[in-house]
Amino acid sequence: MTVLMNLASQAQPDWQLKQDKDGIQVYTKNIDNAKLKAVKVVTNLSTSLAALTAVLMDVDGSKDWVYATKRINLLKQISPVALVYYSEIEIPWPANNRDFIVEIRASQDEKTKAVIVDGFNKPAYLPENKNIVRIQQSYSRWIITPLQKGQVKIEYVLQVDPGGNIPIWLINLFATKGPLETFKKLREQVKKKKYSYASLPYIRE
Repeated sequence: MTVLMNLASQAQPDWQLKQDKDGIQVYTKNIDNAKLKAVKVVTNLSTSLAALTAVLMDVDGSKDWVYATKRINLLKQISPVALVYYSEIEIPWPANNRDFIVEIRASQDEKTKAVIVDGFNKPAYLPENKNIVRIQQSYSRWIITPLQKGQVKIEYVLQVDPGGNIPIWLINLFATKGPLETFKKLREQVKKKKYSYASLPYIRE
């Protein structure tokens, strides 16, 4: 994805807390020339680094927990830590659905063991679909930090320009409800057996 956000800006004090529910904090902040606010989600999960990374790298499983996903499919497995996928997001009438193509890459800090998963926009990877608006600009980052007693801390940042005309009420919906619902389902997704016992050769606990 095209990087719209300097990640150093995460430390700036202009994030505004919009939701704090069930241990999930959702923050937003305005970005110059962007229709949607940047979103940051912070929460802790009782899981392992490998289990959560396995969830994030499982494209087919994403439809079970990522908010408003209509369809999603793997386009290319570049390596064990990198892949490209396509996703269509279901948007309420009167707006058109959006789709996007993303390359994600996972890495781990050798000292802190924090896992970082970056998502980069690849809008020209496939031809555009009729009646679906292709998202041209977006960027995402997961920072998964190990804590004590089998827990991890998640910091997730998303900046996206949905393109076209989007009503204000719909913008607010995707900036607040969307992240909250996604992370509630993520909690349940990571408990599934195929993830909870995951062991990845590129992740050290």
